[in-house]
Amino acid sequence: MKKFYWNEEPGERIIEKEDRRKGQAVMMKKTRIFHGFLAAAAAVSLILILLLSAFEMAAYGDFGFYEKEYEKYEIQNTLPMEMDDIMDVTKKMMAYLKGDREELSVMTIIGGERQDFFNEQDRFHMGEVRDLFLAGFALRKIAVVVLVISVAILFFLKADWKRILPKAYEITVCVFLGLVAVLGIAIAVNFDRCFVIFHELFFDNDLWMFDPASDYMIRMLTEGFFFDITLRIGGFFVAFLLFFESLCLGIRIWRKRKGIRTAYK
Repeated sequence: MKKFYWNEEPGERIIEKEDRRKGQAVMMKKTRIFHGFLAAAAAVSLILILLLSAFEMAAYGDFGFYEKEYEKYEIQNTLPMEMDDIMDVTKKMMAYLKGDREELSVMTIIGGERQDFFNEQDRFHMGEVRDLFLAGFALRKIAVVVLVISVAILFFLKADWKRILPKAYEITVCVFLGLVAVLGIAIAVNFDRCFVIFHELFFDNDLWMFDPASDYMIRMLTEGFFFDITLRIGGFFVAFLLFFESLCLGIRIWRKRKGIRTAYK
């Protein structure tokens, strides 16, 4: 039982109670902000993981895609090689970009002569591309760590993760899809210009500009190929986003039904 003292004014007790209430409100607000920050970090990390995984799946998941592209754009009309040799070059080039080969040098038969498919300009530019590939894979590992730590802390703090994680994911997806939509429109309107801007942003030289008359690689990797693989990456990415959106929808339906059952008890 609380003890009251004659020298304690009622007004002082009211002020003290009001201060406690304000302190609790401030603490709850800070907690919500912290939980929201963790949820946002988890959502952004997940989006990055999905995007980079979509890229990896599109680029490495099925080499039959490359062969179909080569046939579609009839590259053998300008590149005097057998399809088996072209595919061998492709697989070794992609292994190099992923870090599984140390050197970009592939001896093959071109026009009846055995020679290296790649020249020095190819090697320099693809070395820079390789750096981008490896940086992307490293970023994905970091994103996985951030995702796991953020979700673990939310569990540890007993936050309402079933509500805040789906909400954070959906907000992040909306923002990201807005940016992707703008980029998609730009690509559809003028892919050539977007292709140039991309290279100007990520490379500080003009060695990405090749001459089809003297360079075999640019004959193999046509502009149409890059357009198609961009669409392929986008398709995988959207599929991943829809899968996780279905999980969010399932959690929302489950929470709603649980709330209804609790109300009837």
